Amino acid sequence: MNPIMQTAAAHLSEQRQENEALALILLRDALLPLGVRAELRDNDTALMIPRPQVGLPVWVFVGYGGAYFSWQSAEKRHPVSDVPGAAQILADYVGL
Repeated sequence: MNPIMQTAAAHLSEQRQENEALALILLRDALLPLGVRAELRDNDTALMIPRPQVGLPVWVFVGYGGAYFSWQSAEKRHPVSDVPGAAQILADYVGL
């Protein structure tokens, strides 16, 4: 790959990571009014939601080309374009 293409690819990758981090930040902020505490982790690539009762936390990622929030080994997902809906589904999922 020539240097120009390498630079362009690096820029696109960086932009994708920023968009995914922003989506996770918006989801975290939408979870707060629902009583769900969540933390950005792993260089802003994942959202960790501790369960209110005993159990492992839920890890949420942006996947499928940036189109979906996904959790439970990507068995569960919700469109990134519907942050309030994703927040409600996750609040129900963790038991609130």
